Amino acid sequence: MSEQFKVEIINPEKSFLLKENVTEVVIPAFEGEMGILKDHISIISFLKPGVIKVFSKSDEENYYVEDGIVEFKNNNLSILTSSIFNVKDLDSTKIDEMLKKAENDSNNSKIDDQNKYLIDQKIDTLKTLN
Repeated sequence: MSEQFKVEIINPEKSFLLKENVTEVVIPAFEGEMGILKDHISIISFLKPGVIKVFSKSDEENYYVEDGIVEFKNNNLSILTSSIFNVKDLDSTKIDEMLKKAENDSNNSKIDDQNKYLIDQKIDTLKTLN
């Protein structure tokens, strides 16, 4: 019996990733980092800035996301996000650029607590990628 399931990541431009041989996905959910395996209970959750880790028998792929919605149902994982990057495509210049923008946003005294939390999560994640 197969321990694999299907994952699809969609952003506004296109279907970013479609894999059918996934063994585990780890997502940065608001509730905390969440691992999803085949036959996980159905869920709908929001993503916070972080790294999505997609595991298959042969490899691991990592994607940086800033936001999104996750749904797992009937062994199909759907991730909808407006901002996603393959970690291996992010060079230090791009990460530094994103980090500077996030730090500038964090210093804005007019942001509310929720946005401050999200920006701080983004900064922490970008620092670990750099």
